[in-house]
Amino acid sequence: MSNLTPRADRPDEAGAGGDGLINPVNTPAVKPLTDKQNEPDARGLRIDKVGVRGLRIPLQVRDKSRDLQNTVAKVGMFVDLPKEFKGTHMSRFVEVLNSHGSMVHVENIPDMLRAMQAKLHAQSAHLEMEFPFFLVKKAPVSGKEGVLDYNVRFDAAMHGQDLDFLLTVRATVTTLCPCSKAISKYGAHNQRGEVTVQIRSEKIVWIEDVIALVEASGSSEMYSLLKREDEKAVTERAYENPVFVEDLVRNVALRLNAHPDVAWYRVEAENYESIHNHNAYACIEKG
Repeated sequence: MSNLTPRADRPDEAGAGGDGLINPVNTPAVKPLTDKQNEPDARGLRIDKVGVRGLRIPLQVRDKSRDLQNTVAKVGMFVDLPKEFKGTHMSRFVEVLNSHGSMVHVENIPDMLRAMQAKLHAQSAHLEMEFPFFLVKKAPVSGKEGVLDYNVRFDAAMHGQDLDFLLTVRATVTTLCPCSKAISKYGAHNQRGEVTVQIRSEKIVWIEDVIALVEASGSSEMYSLLKREDEKAVTERAYENPVFVEDLVRNVALRLNAHPDVAWYRVEAENYESIHNHNAYACIEKG
């Protein structure tokens, strides 16, 4: 039993105070991990936007009926980087995003931008969100309901205390060629036209309102569900209302000009031609 008794000449078995406890093995002090991002950079080039892109999150969007629509957004988050620093801290973007809970609300966007500025010590912060927005539409004759999706994008930026918000809505319409109708004995070629509207506004402009003015500008609206009587009505409506791609962007622009809250816009239209192997394109911008 004597070989189990601690001794002063056996420090590995005796406590510093001789209390009979075995000392833990001495471990070297943990060195702090190298922070490469905070190292200086000698190239003297400021970076306008650096961050993360391709995050997917659940998103809640308030629609015109004041209901919350649940969707999924693809997100990008960026800040500016002064010329003195080598890099930014990518994990902090995700921390900011997660700090707003499992469901992000559109109303939180200014708070998220300010949090990015503070956490990443940045002068400017940028947030982009792209997501599908859904509307239930009734067929024009049968009244059958179907769900149609539209592509929507938010681009928000905070420069100091100044907020800039850009809304982008992409919607499709039917377009029928006026020239084809004028020169043909039978029918006229038509195609799907995709319209992209970007706006800056003094007040909130509802996504549904942008969709409505686009759909009113083509030859006919599009639907997800049509019965035979609906198809007849849609094709006849398109035939009675032919538009070139130039007409399409002008029609949208006129409606935006009449909107009291739209301060700036850019309208692009692309017709996916049915009798050509190329597309027709037009663009018009205010200001």
